[in-house]
Amino acid sequence: MQLDPLSLAAILAMAASTYFTRIFGYWLVRRRTVTGRMASALEAVPGAILTAIIAPMAFATGAAESGAALLTVLLALRLPLIVAVAGGCLAVVALRALLG
Repeated sequence: MQLDPLSLAAILAMAASTYFTRIFGYWLVRRRTVTGRMASALEAVPGAILTAIIAPMAFATGAAESGAALLTVLLALRLPLIVAVAGGCLAVVALRALLG
């Protein structure tokens, strides 16, 4: 297996940018007490990131993915987020097996 130098450079750049964004967030709030609106905003970040990842897949692919996305949203309204994500993953596997 050969690794293209440009692909390796892209992977390393993505890893560095991911690491930088995580460290920058901790550095930015290291001396601040996170309360009120900032705490609410930070608590909303995981759901927003999951939505940004899942939404294009739900609308740009087939019926199985759209159905699983709908089920995930319904589960997220009543259950913890991790349970909704797990249910969505199981739903997409089951719907792909059923619908082809």
